[in-house]
Order: sequence, then C-alpha cells, then structure tokens
Amino acid sequence: MRVRAGLWMAAALIAAVSLTGRASAQVPGAAWDPAGVASPSPVAAPSPAASPDAAVAILQRGRQLIDTGHVREALETLRGPAAADPRVRVLIGVAFYHANDPVQAIAEITPALAELRPDAIERREAVQVLGLSHYLAGHLGEAIPYLEQTRAFAPDSSELAYALGTAYVQTRQAERARETWARAFHLAPDSAAAHLVAAQMMVRAEMEPMAQAELAAALQKEPRLPHANLLLGQAALFRGRLEEAIALFGKELEINPADAMAFYRLGDAYTRQQQWDRALEALQRSVWLNPYFSGPYILMGKAYQAKGDLSVAEGMLRRAVGYDPNNKTAHYLLAQVLQQLGRAEEARREFEVAERLQAVVDR
Repeated sequence: MRVRAGLWMAAALIAAVSLTGRASAQVPGAAWDPAGVASPSPVAAPSPAASPDAAVAILQRGRQLIDTGHVREALETLRGPAAADPRVRVLIGVAFYHANDPVQAIAEITPALAELRPDAIERREAVQVLGLSHYLAGHLGEAIPYLEQTRAFAPDSSELAYALGTAYVQTRQAERARETWARAFHLAPDSAAAHLVAAQMMVRAEMEPMAQAELAAALQKEPRLPHANLLLGQAALFRGRLEEAIALFGKELEINPADAMAFYRLGDAYTRQQQWDRALEALQRSVWLNPYFSGPYILMGKAYQAKGDLSVAEGMLRRAVGYDPNNKTAHYLLAQVLQQLGRAEEARREFEVAERLQAVVDR
C-alpha cells in the first residue's frame, strides 16, 4: 500500500529533513536490476579504501550538491571507494529520498544504520529519512518506530506529526493518533478539542468509523462544541441519511449560526430531498456568509433549474464557474441549462469542457 499523500505533502515531508533538495522522478546513475527494481549501491572492496580525510571531503561535497538540488551529481560523487563508509551510504540514501525514490532510500540506509554509533548525528538523519521513506512508500507499520524515534529530537516538526498521526490512524491506533495531533495543535490529549481535531484528520484519511467515535467522545465532554455536529451531519449526508443529517446541521447552526459550511450542507440535504425552496433559503445564507465558494452556487443553479427559473440558474452556475473554472459539475449543469434555453452552440462548448475535466479526473 502506498500512502495517498498530495504532492504538497510529499514535498513537505521531503523538506522535513535537514536538507532542501529538489525532487525528480528518476535519478540517472541509479543501480537497477533486470526486473526494474532498485538495488543497493555496490560497496567497494576494502582495497583501495578512501582515506578518512577523503571520506569527509566527499561527504561535504555530496551534501552541498543535495542541498542545491543536484542529486544526480551527488550520487556520482558519493559512489566509489568512499561508499564503504556507512555515513556515505546514509547520504546516498538521503539523495534518493530527495529524488522522491523512498524505496531505494530504504535499501541504501537500512544496512548502514547498524554500523553507525548510537550517538552519531548521521544516525539521527538515517532514522528520520527511514521513517519518512517507509511512510511515503506505504510501509506504515515499519515507519512508526522510526518516526517515534525522530519525534524525540524533532518534537516541533509539523510534517513529522502529520506522518506519524496518519500512520497511527491507518494502523488503527486511534488514541496514539489523537495524542500526536493534540501535541501538534497544542491541545490537551484528553480534551474535547483534541477529539475533534483527531476526528477531522480521520475524516481526511477516510476512516469514518474512527472519526465518529472521536466525535461522540468530543460531544460527551463538551455538548456545545462547534464543528462536531457538522462532521457528524456530513457523515450522515454521505450515507443518505438525510433527516438525520438535517437535524445535525440544525444543531450545528444553533451553536454556530454563522457557519457557512453548515448552511451549505443543509442546502445539499434539502436539494437531495428536492425541497427546492428550503434548499435555496439555506444556500443563500451560505453565500451571504462566504460568497467565494462555488458549492452553494452549483446547488442553487440546480434548484432554480428544477423550479424552471432557467435565467437565474444560468447566473448561479456562471458564478460557480467563475469561482471554480475546473469544476466539471458546474460546467455540465450550465450546459444543460443553456441547452434548455435553446443556445445549442454555447451548450456544446460547456459539455466539451465538462468532458475534458472528467477525463483529467479519470487519469
């Protein structure tokens, strides 16, 4: 399994290491077996071995190249007799990590780790890179021990907290995940707020049952905690339990009457029930509170289309497209409305845009 981290998070995890190299898709010069699987760099025979002074110079040069994004040159510099030095092997692994090749990084660093002194600074870097490499490669069980060790000397790293918390969730360790995120958000681990934050992160990880358990605990400790009923309502909405969702959104709005998202989700629920007037009332309030989010405009366009107010529907959908030009649903609904208005050529163009955006999603 490979962790589904966005490009921004993968970049942030790479930047979490003390280096700042640029990632690249493939590193020329890497050793590959005939099946296409990366192999650890060959360690040179003890003779002729690089002198201690030469190894230090190679390490300094290799790190400078990685720091400036020249990963290929770094690998060329680090390979050779000096690769017998475990510190050099670790830096080769770091180079592969910064080249966005976590599997090869693991292959390079793992055998070198046992040869490093427990107090060596290179060991810290090796542990950190191993933890993040296992995480990015989807080896979550293997990542956790290394990430836990890294937390001891990098307690304030938000990127490491994200990775460790996510790894705990994916391995069904809810309490440890909550404790990790509570620390990152400066919350007491047993507080209602910590349960809420953990639930939100679990929703992002698509671990809905765990999230609902955290939300139940949050509301038990603080019944009027903002956002908790909203998350529960969203879960009910996605499962088609519309009356339950409407009740939960109502509770959220009693606590937080200026929550634009709660009004939007309430309008969504009414739209699914085809209660168009109630939907429009909720969606209009959402727009009043946050006029720059495309979601309510899309649903209002759908509601006005259903009511036969095609000109108003067109206006709502054009606003949605203006705020979110890459929203395929907005373009598709706008095409339908234009078709109903008898503007076939405009409708055709909007259908083509929607189809093109769908093709991008399907890749």
